[in-house]
Amino acid sequence: MALQVQNFARIIPLSVPFCRSFHQCQPLNQIQLLTRLRVVDNSPIGKEAMLEGRPPKCIHVYNKTGVGTIGDKVLVAIKGQKKKAVIIGCKQKQKPLIPKFDSNNIVLIEDNGSPIGTRIHVPMPSILRKILKDRSVAKKIDFTKLLSIATKFV
Repeated sequence: MALQVQNFARIIPLSVPFCRSFHQCQPLNQIQLLTRLRVVDNSPIGKEAMLEGRPPKCIHVYNKTGVGTIGDKVLVAIKGQKKKAVIIGCKQKQKPLIPKFDSNNIVLIEDNGSPIGTRIHVPMPSILRKILKDRSVAKKIDFTKLLSIATKFV
């Protein structure tokens, strides 16, 4: 065993690490724990965080798989606070008729589902109307307010 290690050390120098020549894992474009997100509404806390260059990070995804997609609710850490948000655009590969975005976009919401900001700056996917209306609960969580502040639909 010791002879094999010595022969191997002669072929490849030990000072060069093995991981420099190839990637060990593929980059992840899905929304999961510690994913950096982009706030796309005009909420004061979201504007401040994005201008400082400290985007919010995902702490928890409220679904069974732990991987967020369009319309899912997430818990984010932003400016030392915990806020809830809804995903309105994902970088990951999407199902047919759902647009793929260049960044992972979120809109900050309160506990009752109403948005913190008053306007959304990026186009929202039109499939989001059906998704959010199905997830709205009468007299508890109302995501339809989120659709009303959107300026454009794709």
